[in-house]
Amino acid sequence: MSEFAAGPAGRIERVRALMVERGYDAIVVRDEANLRWLTGVKGVFDYTFEFPHAAFITADQCLFHTDSRYLNSFEENTPAGSPWVYDMDEGTIPGWVAGKIAANKCRVCAVEDDMQINFYQGIQRGLEDRSVACMLPLMHDDIRKMRAIKDAEEIELMRHAQSITDAAFQHMLGFIKPGMTEKQVRNELENFMFANGADSLAFGSIVASGPNTANPHAVPSDRVIEKGDFVLMDYGAGYCDYRSDMTRTVVMGEPTQEQLDLYALVRRTHEECVAAIHPGVEGNDIFKLSKKIIGDAGYGDYYNHGLGHGVGIDIHELPNFNRSKNIIEVGSVITMEPGVYLPGVGGVQQSRHEEAEKGTRFKKGETDKKVQHGTPQSIQMQVSFCPSAIKVVLWLSR
Repeated sequence: MSEFAAGPAGRIERVRALMVERGYDAIVVRDEANLRWLTGVKGVFDYTFEFPHAAFITADQCLFHTDSRYLNSFEENTPAGSPWVYDMDEGTIPGWVAGKIAANKCRVCAVEDDMQINFYQGIQRGLEDRSVACMLPLMHDDIRKMRAIKDAEEIELMRHAQSITDAAFQHMLGFIKPGMTEKQVRNELENFMFANGADSLAFGSIVASGPNTANPHAVPSDRVIEKGDFVLMDYGAGYCDYRSDMTRTVVMGEPTQEQLDLYALVRRTHEECVAAIHPGVEGNDIFKLSKKIIGDAGYGDYYNHGLGHGVGIDIHELPNFNRSKNIIEVGSVITMEPGVYLPGVGGVQQSRHEEAEKGTRFKKGETDKKVQHGTPQSIQMQVSFCPSAIKVVLWLSR
């Protein structure tokens, strides 16, 4: 990555280097996260899966099709010196793409492998209408793989998103009380993030209590939180289209020995997995390590999800720590989130961002130092904090 500049200009350079390597005359991009990454335009993409935009990139052009709902916002928010040229052609977007292929005499134009089939077929029909022959190979996640390696601008935005997320947790420690519902806690959590600089949610916040914490993706309900309950919060802030991802588990009142033991296991799993991560490691190997630690403790049947994933513009990005295989590279931003979930009892999972200096040794952030203690502490006589399975985001930097 070092030979490329940071920011959108460097990202376009990376894409063009791939085009030369693969023999592409052009590429077409529709995915809004990929478009945000390539353009550097903040706060305009709305990620509705309507797919109202398309980019067409050649060796010397960056063309962008949008419509009247977005054009002014793009022009106002495009970084200075950007190579992007906006177009609001009134025809169909597939027809626009076909016209650009014809005008540039492209013979190989690559497309994203998750492009909608009707859009792909629309390009084909547009080429047939123009009597133009052009191969349309799939890129096989190439841009998503590039996005896994974050530059300094991206990391700064994610650090800011995480700072909002950390502040929200500290606020919630003084807010949660028995008698509240999960929905009330969720509402306060999200309102705090918006009031303190978030411009979106990283994802729909998860707040679960008591036996509901055994469901990793529980939906906040009207369940009333009781003394002695685990309360799990899995949430994150969005800032300038980049996201944080953190989970924390607390106990209402004093934790039982079973709760303490569960916390200790999940924390040990987290710490041993973090210590084993370095650039060049196979993500699947770290996942298998987490499975072994929890399995050896007798809880293997209660930990059935992946260990972690990349974070960025999308909440789930590459690389992964699960049954699939991928190498963890310098510049990756990843979560670490082991957990144990006991039906009818509850579950423990926690997570946050961390940094890796020189890509080898991990250094906890100042906020993390405040919350990672060996034993739970009483918070305002209401909440005892169990900092377990930290869903860490590791910044694997040079």
